[in-house]
Parts: sequence; structure tokens; C-alpha cells
Amino acid sequence: MTMVADRRTALLEAADRVVQRERPAASMNVIAAEAGITKPILYRHFGDKGGLYRALAARHIDELLIRLRAALATRGGLEARTRATIDAYLSAIEDRPQVYRFLMQRASLEEPDVRGEVEGFVRRFGDELAVGIEAEPALTGIEHQQALIWAHGIAGMVQAAGDWWLDQEGVPRADVVDQLTALLFGQFSG
Repeated sequence: MTMVADRRTALLEAADRVVQRERPAASMNVIAAEAGITKPILYRHFGDKGGLYRALAARHIDELLIRLRAALATRGGLEARTRATIDAYLSAIEDRPQVYRFLMQRASLEEPDVRGEVEGFVRRFGDELAVGIEAEPALTGIEHQQALIWAHGIAGMVQAAGDWWLDQEGVPRADVVDQLTALLFGQFSG
């Protein structure tokens, strides 16, 4: 890594700490102070507030995609892969709930490019999930369009359930994973 890349990583880590501590009220002044620099220096690295938000979003989206791709490769059949993928998503937002809320709520509202990053992530994940659905040995005769519809529906469902779950006290992640997996495996239809 170059010195500039190292510095940028350190600044993003400072921003993460502030967002975890300050929640959506995190400000550029507090982030700069956490990093031991002035706000103009922070802007020099990211251009503006939107640049910092986009860099934070990209960092967390990349980490989440790595987790989700690993879960999609879980052995043990379709149900095991489904459970692992749902758990990977919920685990990621549970690990950094304030960063998740910051990116999904404040940053996405204030900066259209961040909203685009988040929407792009959900779309990319849906597309990758569709490839997995088409290749799934337990599912036969799945057409490309059908796989895309299912995949994007599943991605949206898990995201919406995760958003709801973060606001629920005392609901274990395992229960949410179990119920979403059960829903996908037909328990809703009886």
C-alpha cells in the first residue's frame, strides 16, 4: 500500500469509529478530530462529504459481498446455503449496526451517490444470487428471468427484514435466520 492509501484507510477507520459512537449524528468535524487532522485535510482526501460517504459505503459493501459470496459457496445443499447467506447478511449488519444505519439512512438521504452505491450493491447481490439459483443442482428447469426475479425478491426481503430486526430488542439473529429460511422453504404455504 502507498502512504496515501494507508492514510485513507486510517481516515476511514476513524470515520467508522465515529459513526459507531455518534450514530447518524456523526459530523465531518468529529471525524476529522478523531483522525487527528483538520476538516480541510479530510476533504483533501475525499473531495467532500459525499466522497467520504461513498468511500465508507464502498468499504462496507465490499466486505459484505465477500461474506455473502463465501456463504453462497456453503456445502450441504440448498437449505444450508440459504441459511448461511441470510446469516452472513444479518451478521454483517449486527457487527456494525450504527455504520449500517448511517449508510442506509443518513448518508443515503444526504448523498444520492451513496444511495446509488447501496442500491447497486443490492442489485449486484441479486444478480450473483440469480447465477447461484440457476446453477443450483436442487433446482431444475429454472429460466434466467425466473432466477433473477427470485433472487432480487429474496435480496429485498432479507434487507427489509434486517432493517426491521435492527430495531427489535431481544430478537435473536438465529430466530430471524430460521424464520426467513423457513419462509423460503415453503412454510408460508403450509
